[in-house]
Amino acid sequence: MGQTLSEPNTNKTTSHDANNKYFYGCSHMQGWRLTMEDAHTTLLRLGDTDFSFFGVYDGHGGSSIAQYTGQALYKKLLESKHFAKKEYKEAFRDAFMSVDKALLEDNNYALDPSGCTAVATLITDDNHIIVANAGDSRAIISIAGRAKPLSFDHKPTNETEMERIIKAGGFVEFGRVNGNLALSRAIGDFEFKQSENLSAEEQVVTCNPDLIEHEITKDDEFIVLACDGIWDCMTNQEVVDFVHKGIKLGKRLEEICEDMMDHCVADEQTTNGLGYDNMSVIIVGILNGKSQQEWYNAIKKTSTVSVPNSPCSSTPSSPKVDRNNDLDKKEEGRKEEGRKEEGRKEEGRKEEGKEKEKSS
Repeated sequence: MGQTLSEPNTNKTTSHDANNKYFYGCSHMQGWRLTMEDAHTTLLRLGDTDFSFFGVYDGHGGSSIAQYTGQALYKKLLESKHFAKKEYKEAFRDAFMSVDKALLEDNNYALDPSGCTAVATLITDDNHIIVANAGDSRAIISIAGRAKPLSFDHKPTNETEMERIIKAGGFVEFGRVNGNLALSRAIGDFEFKQSENLSAEEQVVTCNPDLIEHEITKDDEFIVLACDGIWDCMTNQEVVDFVHKGIKLGKRLEEICEDMMDHCVADEQTTNGLGYDNMSVIIVGILNGKSQQEWYNAIKKTSTVSVPNSPCSSTPSSPKVDRNNDLDKKEEGRKEEGRKEEGRKEEGRKEEGKEKEKSS
């Protein structure tokens, strides 16, 4: 979990904006961490196009790589030769690789030990959503009140990720790359990208994104992008339900973002590590021809869900898992294994201490 403040910094930076197709609320909060290392991008109009772009970048080891990525990724996307050809997945892959390469070639960043996740959403003018993701930030979409994942969490314990890590000369210990990094794909983190005989995609840690495309339908309600400070505390479906409940209570998207972070932040120093991270969340409403008020009213009519009353970190039980969501089930299994591993490690330290006392 690392060092934390004596009490959380719950001051929030919040924004919102709209056009005739989409509107969003966005907020981020430092929480218990010593510094704020997240960054984000919210562009209802991407360059000279009629596209929209949203991204969340969760920094670790510092904020510099995340801040750089937040300013550079969408520009690299537009610059890719594939973008003009409408090959948006290839353009996204180019953009991720280009940002990483530019950082490595910049003397100001080449020796920077930090890195960041990146989950970015491009909404095209023909109603397609393309999501690119490297790391464990996440994007989902609500379809008639049901959560659909638009990204995949890159964890070292995933079989495919572990296979690449080991093949590249690394190892996974305590659920971390080389016993250190808790995610297996990231921008930056150049200490894990040192194999000169391997391509960028084959490195111990790679920035190569997974890509998912979704065509917008009349049942699509909103997209949520957030860092793992949210997803460690709430399942995909709980987040959708939380947004529905907020709308039913008459709240705007930006207010719901703030409430969601307050819901997740740990209210006291506990040992499970949940609720202590920086938090960033973006909610993008898909108007589908409605006005904002019509959109809110439509969801109010269908919202019959509720959310837990207490923050996720204040209860000893594991976070709820949506049994219809394989991603949540796998993620909960990984978290549980991580908790067991940490417990075994702590027990080992205690036994070692006892042995030293005996010998002295």
